[in-house]
Amino acid sequence: MRLPFLFVLTTVMIDAMGIGLIMPIMPDLIVEVQGGSLADAAIWGGILSTAFAAMQFLFGPVLGSLSDAYGRRPVLLVSLFVMALDYIVMAIAGSVWLLLVGRIVGGITAATHSTASAYMADVSKPHEKAANFGLLGAAFGVGFVLGPMIGGMLGEFGTRAPFWAAAAFAGLNFVIGCFVMTETVTDANRRPFHWRRANLFGAFRAMTNIPNIAPLLWVYFLYSVSIYVYPAIWSYFTQERFGWSPQIIGLSLGIYGIGMAAVQGGLIRPIIRWLGERGAVIYGLVFEVISFLLLAFLTNGTIALMLIPITALGAVVTPALQAIMSKSVPDAQQGELQGVLTAVHALSMIVSPLAMTAVFAQFTREGTLFYLPGAPFLVALVLMVIGSVIFLRARISLA
Repeated sequence: MRLPFLFVLTTVMIDAMGIGLIMPIMPDLIVEVQGGSLADAAIWGGILSTAFAAMQFLFGPVLGSLSDAYGRRPVLLVSLFVMALDYIVMAIAGSVWLLLVGRIVGGITAATHSTASAYMADVSKPHEKAANFGLLGAAFGVGFVLGPMIGGMLGEFGTRAPFWAAAAFAGLNFVIGCFVMTETVTDANRRPFHWRRANLFGAFRAMTNIPNIAPLLWVYFLYSVSIYVYPAIWSYFTQERFGWSPQIIGLSLGIYGIGMAAVQGGLIRPIIRWLGERGAVIYGLVFEVISFLLLAFLTNGTIALMLIPITALGAVVTPALQAIMSKSVPDAQQGELQGVLTAVHALSMIVSPLAMTAVFAQFTREGTLFYLPGAPFLVALVLMVIGSVIFLRARISLA
């Protein structure tokens, strides 16, 4: 496997690790710089997360279009360099407002995953795209598992230690990338940069003008909102329903991350061979619907823990759907497509936590008419079914 390919996978893994590294210490850090209670810290934590996602939503298409015009290499390397500086700023931040600035800048420059996806589209033959997008998902899953574990251990050395580690990882990867990363955008697939298309609405308009892309973007959005029910309410749901401790919750998330990495990194290849990309999406959607239905009404924590690796089997949807859309888009617009997908995913990260936690609160608060901690999974199920219907009705070209 070529060094640039490995570098791109490592970049995505480090991106996920950087996010996960800082998760365990954020509550303590916010209390440290802002004062107040843990409840106050939770409010600011939500603001920081929303700011990061909002910047990804607004700037994802801009960075995708920049990579179509100027190449994957400069956009990826500049993003890594600024990311390293951003973590240093957060490591020395003495106020919550500086942390907010750090999250805003981090969200704007979080081009690593979308640019990495565009690179994969550039170097992959049509029949390889789903599997290679799956490898990106696996790399992200591994980073998501390792990040919180390492961050929790580094947190023993203070609330700033994980930020310094994240800066070191990003900086080291930047240096490596300067030597091994090659460019895949040539005059044959280069597209001039225009603000008219690079802004969020222009990029969406350009994508939806491509035949049959609009319904697939809706499927991608509905799937992302649905699947984000796990990080949005899992900690609250498992504590309320099963009485799990933080250690068990962390273990369950680690199991899910490992399962997702195994599916997207390995199992997706035989699944695509057996079912094709369209069949893989349908299989994954059906699997997710069944998982949501079981979790909505399950009352046994041991069975829930055993089900976690099985629920990860539905993780083939995202890479297979990405591959279908990538094949429908000209080579000169691969970065633009991945930028739009980044924006769609970021929008789901804004919408889903707000909606799913509100539903959870409504069905678990004292005096509720119908007590059901698993109600958010039913909401996710409905959205997944709607997405499935749209997908089945869409005309898909697999050429």
